[in-house]
Amino acid sequence: MTDVVFTFEVHQPHRLKRRLFWEGKVFRRLSEKELFNYYFDNDADREIFKRAARKCYYPSNQILLDSIDRHKRDRSQAKFAFSISGVFLEQCEMFEKDLLESFKQLSETGRVEFLNQTYYHSVASLYPDKEEFIAQAKLHRQTVIELLGYTPTVFENTELLYNNTIAKIVESLGYKGIFTEGVEKILGEKSPNYLYTPKDSKKIRVLLRNYKLTDDVGFRFSSHFWPEWPLTADKYAGWLSETPGEVINIFPDYETFGEHHWPETGILDFLAHLPDEILKHENLQMATPSETVATHESKGEIDVPEAGGTVSWADVQRDQSGWLGNVMQWAYYNTLRRLEPFIKEAGDPELLRLWRDFQISDHLYYMFTAGGASGEVHSYFSPFESPMDAFVVAQTLLNDFEARVRLAVSTANEPFLFYTGIGKEFYTGTMAWSLKGFCEALEKVDVKAVEFHVHNGDFGSWVENSLKDQILASEIKNLTETEENGETLRTNILALAKKRFDKLSKQTQETTQLF
Repeated sequence: MTDVVFTFEVHQPHRLKRRLFWEGKVFRRLSEKELFNYYFDNDADREIFKRAARKCYYPSNQILLDSIDRHKRDRSQAKFAFSISGVFLEQCEMFEKDLLESFKQLSETGRVEFLNQTYYHSVASLYPDKEEFIAQAKLHRQTVIELLGYTPTVFENTELLYNNTIAKIVESLGYKGIFTEGVEKILGEKSPNYLYTPKDSKKIRVLLRNYKLTDDVGFRFSSHFWPEWPLTADKYAGWLSETPGEVINIFPDYETFGEHHWPETGILDFLAHLPDEILKHENLQMATPSETVATHESKGEIDVPEAGGTVSWADVQRDQSGWLGNVMQWAYYNTLRRLEPFIKEAGDPELLRLWRDFQISDHLYYMFTAGGASGEVHSYFSPFESPMDAFVVAQTLLNDFEARVRLAVSTANEPFLFYTGIGKEFYTGTMAWSLKGFCEALEKVDVKAVEFHVHNGDFGSWVENSLKDQILASEIKNLTETEENGETLRTNILALAKKRFDKLSKQTQETTQLF
């Protein structure tokens, strides 16, 4: 018996304002609460979301509910799975709360599984430090639990981005399975229609998307030039029945049904009849990803090294080049990463949210410059006139945001690293990129580090040369010339630094109104 696993990717980004740069409206004086609507085009998001809801989400959800109900008493039942981004769920709450209720109804059937992914549908898994990736995965998991009443046990990284390191982290988070693309360069002669184990992992299983059968629906369904057109439910079910293996993973964008292929093409009728046709075959059954992981054994190991081996479902290359394939994408990506320590030191939930909205993978996707069929797909999804236009807009707005963050936390040119002695073995692991971060670090660092840096005059030197704050530097130098002990010095230096930060923050708010 072969499991047929239908999983749908559901995502809509927060789109950037396209005209701010060209209209000269960047670096405006705004309150923090105004920033989201300043950077992101809420009107465009609403229009696109409501159109997709009308053409795809509502009718498709109802089709799945009807299929589940129609087979609920049969031996073989209709089952499905979704991977829904956190920003999509946000837009459900913003624009179509009834749609969120529709997904809840699917969850309540007990025949629909919801996967975990990064909340912001980001490429954080490609950052050298995986802390942000883990944080977004945990945030998404909690959101799915709260909004849909489902606890995910299987993971799908953004656009099926995958390597051994990602799999190892996902396993450490307790997941039983992870999806990726069933591409030949990682499989060799193996079939995608089995479960596998990632290299250096033990329990987690890899589920591989059958991209050929998926693309027959996702890309070729309405093409009159395709030799197999028209594709009917019974024909497609027949192909599935003839496909060898233990599990066939069909994993398209949910917008395939009614948005990318309009209802006039017959795509919704195809979706409505497909479960019936699949369940007519005695060698097929529909299953959820977690059921498949629980039922089938691994057929071997797949090795996808992080360095140079990462795979995805994007484009002909099926690697990370859809997001990090040219200098524009790398420039934007590096700016995002450079902001991380400032954002984390700021400790401001709204700044953190905005930084993560800038991480949405679509912003990088629109900067893709390669031609051919891959370029046509990127162009189809992009709201920009060209990849260069996408870069100019995204990079300008991100630079605007960076300037505001730097002002908010009083950033330094170089970080201060706390040591308890001379040599790398004495590094405490604590660093500060800003005056605010310096205050926080002083509160928790080993007192030996305070005494060491006071003895060497490091605090005053860093404040003077990196923070460029002559007033605070002079105050710290005067203080450290006393005979006070480490704890007293810590308390007094901290008091000076906090007082200075509070004064600078007030001046920033009063004079620039950037926040």
